[in-house]
This record gives sequence, structure tokens and C-alpha cells, in this order.
Amino acid sequence: MNRGPRETSRLREPPRGGTAAPPTGAERSDAVRNRARVLEAARRLVAEQGAEHVTMEAIAKEAGVGKGTLFRRFGDRDGLLVALLDETEAEFHNAYTSGPPPLGPGAPPADRLTAFGSVLIGRIGADADLGASLGRQLHLRNRNASGTGRAFHRHVAALLREADVDADHDMLAHTLLAFLTIETGDYLGRECAIPTERLQSTWADLVRLVTRPAGHGGDPGSS
Repeated sequence: MNRGPRETSRLREPPRGGTAAPPTGAERSDAVRNRARVLEAARRLVAEQGAEHVTMEAIAKEAGVGKGTLFRRFGDRDGLLVALLDETEAEFHNAYTSGPPPLGPGAPPADRLTAFGSVLIGRIGADADLGASLGRQLHLRNRNASGTGRAFHRHVAALLREADVDADHDMLAHTLLAFLTIETGDYLGRECAIPTERLQSTWADLVRLVTRPAGHGGDPGSS
């Protein structure tokens, strides 16, 4: 039986349900390079103009890619800023997970927790800090759900566990991190004019109270 052109074409099609060919090494390398170029362009624009003024169109133009490429890869502007935040925070992440003490391993957990919060409070108070600038532009839900937000929570919960704090470590970590949010830091530092040093001292007091052995009374500042 003779088959028409349309039916012949159907016979030549690959079976339905098959998977697409995986990207080649060159395609993967191009994607990695494009992502790095986009994030570097976003970093420059945020540093120059402030995150609140940077648009997807401006980033695409700076990076030399189509705006559609940005939306396909990052979803929306917040998604791109979250990716940039996570990359920006990589250096700090390395510092508190593998750097020198007291921020990094080798110091008692309470000292590490004190150092961790002190650094974050100082960064929030520094106008030029890129991580804080990006965090201000992200919705709280997106920021907390970012890789950076989850890593902060895991780190604080782990230090509380290591310090043998008798509490729900995960929930207590959320509670402590509420004092280290950009919203709290901006309100206390900018609107209430509380110096960064006083906020850091208060954080140190809070850590001492939380990590003090059960039944240990006396002055909160005592060890």
C-alpha cells in the first residue's frame, strides 16, 4: 500500500516518550559562562546604582544577552537577585564554615555564634555591603528560602546543638536569626540611631543567656 507524504513523515519521527538528547559539554560550558556573565553584570549594576534601581532589561544589556534568557534561567528579578545573593555570600559562608576561629571551626560554639552575629550586624550597618543591599530588595520569604538563608539557619542550629542548649534547636535558631535580619538592623540602627557596637554587644549578651548551662544564675554577662 502506498503511503502519502504525511504518513511517511510520521514513520520517521522518533518514538513518543523518548528523552531529549542531553546537552553537550560545549552547551553546558556556554550556559555556565553566560550565567557567570549575567551575575557579574548584575553585580556591577547593583554596586553602581543600588539594587532597587536595577532592572532585568539593564542587566541583559550589560551582560550582552537577551532579556528572555534571564527570565528563562532565573524566573524573575527576585530569582536573579537571590542567585546573586548566594554567590555574594559564598565568601562569608567559607569564613564561618572553614575559616579561622572564632568565626570558623576551632573556637567554642558560643564564641563562634557570637562572632557570626557580630559580623552580620556589622555588615547590615555598612552601606557598601553588597549582600545587605541585595537582601533589602528581596521579599523576606525569598531571602529566607535562599541558599544563604537556609545555610544561616543550619549553622546557628548546629552551634546551638554543639553547645548542648536544652531547647528546640531549629526553632531557637529562627528566633535568634530574627535579631539579625536586615529589617531589625535597619530599624534599630537607622530609625532608633542605636550604634552598631551596642547591637553587637546585645547579641553577645543574648548568646551568653541562651548558651548558659541550665540552672546557672547570676549576672547575664558572667561566663
